[in-house]
Amino acid sequence: MRVTLVSSEGPEWSSFEIDEKLSVKKINIPRSLKPWQDLVALVRLTSFFLSRRFDIVHSTTPKAGLLTALAAFIARVPVRLHTYTGQPWVTLHGPLRWSARLADRVIGLLSTKCYADSDSQAKFLAKEGILAARKIAVIGRGSIAGVDLIRFDPDKFSTAEKQQLRKALSIAENSKIIIYVGRITKEKGISELLAAFNALLDQNYDVDLILAGPQDQDCSGTKSSIMGSPGQCPRIHWIGYTDRPEKYLSLSDIFCLPSYREGFGTSVIEAAAMGLPTVGTRINGIVDSVIHGETGLLVPARDGQMLLGALKQLLDQPAEIKRMGKEARRRCFQYYDAEQINRMVAEEYVDVLKKGKGLRNNYSVNEKGPRKQKENSV
Repeated sequence: MRVTLVSSEGPEWSSFEIDEKLSVKKINIPRSLKPWQDLVALVRLTSFFLSRRFDIVHSTTPKAGLLTALAAFIARVPVRLHTYTGQPWVTLHGPLRWSARLADRVIGLLSTKCYADSDSQAKFLAKEGILAARKIAVIGRGSIAGVDLIRFDPDKFSTAEKQQLRKALSIAENSKIIIYVGRITKEKGISELLAAFNALLDQNYDVDLILAGPQDQDCSGTKSSIMGSPGQCPRIHWIGYTDRPEKYLSLSDIFCLPSYREGFGTSVIEAAAMGLPTVGTRINGIVDSVIHGETGLLVPARDGQMLLGALKQLLDQPAEIKRMGKEARRRCFQYYDAEQINRMVAEEYVDVLKKGKGLRNNYSVNEKGPRKQKENSV
């Protein structure tokens, strides 16, 4: 089996190991609505799929999912898969919400099978009428690809290394550290997190906050600038994009994800692998990645006071931080080992290929004859 990865260009490209089983193709797909660039991407995807004769095309993310579903249908790809990883329209209103919902429905109609990266999200999609419950599945206990447990291992970082990093960030030795990893944008609950953190400082908690991720200036069609001036508060450490979040997680005590919407929350299980409990919001996705009272605490979305209370609850009980962190790591090993999940995905590909025999004829009414399929695309 050969795999081709298609994606916009980004900082992660340099980490791919290309060999005879993996090739890559760069096709720019904007995150937000850009009609001309979207049309160009659709034409390029369709042309690429036609030229390579894929057996399977599997997409993720809303915009790439829509363009891929259209291109793969036009190109008569026999098995067209999509994984829903969160619905942007949940936090939208008016025409933007309507059009984003419609896009998700089109993806469901054009795909031969769909997946969600959490049970709660799968149920939500079916309840909202985006696609029938029989057409959507969850692989394992959720997540897209699990966690690389070799990479996310707290024992990889020595005490000396952690002390050196604390010094580089100007964080005192005894300070507790709350960390957030992800895009810096309003829908991730950053406003509530900053307000809760400042309240902790006002109440004389010895605590620092690490924000690891790029500021998203182009989210859901709106511009946002919620961070203010970097360095405004000496105990808030915004480090921007990093390709080594595990380094900063190794320093930290509590992971916080106060998001308004998620598909699953991969950063939650990455933090769990590093032995951190999570304070998150009780929304689709996160209710699957965090077990309230066992691996972390869940609070209502957009509720800064409840978020503050949950953070205080853990900071006031260091033993609970350790207990929940230990349980989070155990659960991560049990359900979210990347090798285990990748194996299940590969088995799913084999299964859908077996069940999908003859699909090319069903969707290729003008085709003169069968064509030999050679590759799969992700």
